[in-house]
Amino acid sequence: MRTTILLLVLSAAISGAGPEDEIVSAEKGWAAAVVKRDAAALAKIYHDQLIYAHSTGVIETKGDYLAKLRKGTQRYDAIEHQKITVRVHGSAAVAHLMVHMKGQSGTRPFDDKLMAMHLWIKQDGRWQLAAHQTTKLP
Repeated sequence: MRTTILLLVLSAAISGAGPEDEIVSAEKGWAAAVVKRDAAALAKIYHDQLIYAHSTGVIETKGDYLAKLRKGTQRYDAIEHQKITVRVHGSAAVAHLMVHMKGQSGTRPFDDKLMAMHLWIKQDGRWQLAAHQTTKLP
């Protein structure tokens, strides 16, 4: 399972696709890893200095987020990308997303339509997610 997710993230780079396509592939790999609760894959996708800001205002580090995922206190049952816009700036890229997320945070279920902003950084030949910010939509 981890191999499949990592292959999704890396496949665009291998196929010679442009950086925008690489980011779209990385986004899909991130969503698949989150829904599958694949902490090992996410540990590779997330940059060590990750800032993960939830729509609730909670801000976490990479370690904080992965610990909640491993404990099951943060669970995503579905992440559906409805729109992805990518802008590449050298070894950094910004992805603006419209997503629908379902899951549970602590004891509270959620079913949210969100606008998200992701900052991806390319290091050692691979894209890593360095920042995540979501805003709830009506």
